[in-house]
Amino acid sequence: MTHIGVLSDTHGLLDKRIFEHFKDVDEIWHAGDIGSEDVLRRLREFKPTRAVYGNMDSGDVRYSLSEFYRFKVEEVNVLMTHIGGYPGHYNPWLIPMFRKEPPDLFVCGHSHILKIQYDNEFHFLTINPGAAGKQGWQPCQTLLRFTIDNRKIDNLEVIELQRV
Repeated sequence: MTHIGVLSDTHGLLDKRIFEHFKDVDEIWHAGDIGSEDVLRRLREFKPTRAVYGNMDSGDVRYSLSEFYRFKVEEVNVLMTHIGGYPGHYNPWLIPMFRKEPPDLFVCGHSHILKIQYDNEFHFLTINPGAAGKQGWQPCQTLLRFTIDNRKIDNLEVIELQRV
């Protein structure tokens, strides 16, 4: 069983409470708009971290990451990107990827809106962890935790951090 922590849209702010909530995860996934190489470095020093760059990330972050990241955790095929959308409202460039090789789990960010939805057309789970930073209009910062056990995605938890 692999414990995963997912966040997005930190925009340069790595709230210290994230480390407490992710202390027991095996790896962290960051779905873009990291904001600085320092945020990425600090996450990687804390736990193994997989990440993609977002539309607001500067050259140093973009240089070390990709726009799309396909990987496998246990028996779950994952596709992560920053600007993805959600079932019925995906960015058009993703549709050919989904038709050719749909993931089991699609992770994206960008909207700052926490959303977890199953896609009945392509048959995969879509998750957007919302925004872990303070930039934007959202009333609280959000993170996700879950487990992957073989092919099963389970124990999904939404974590809300009140703005201080």
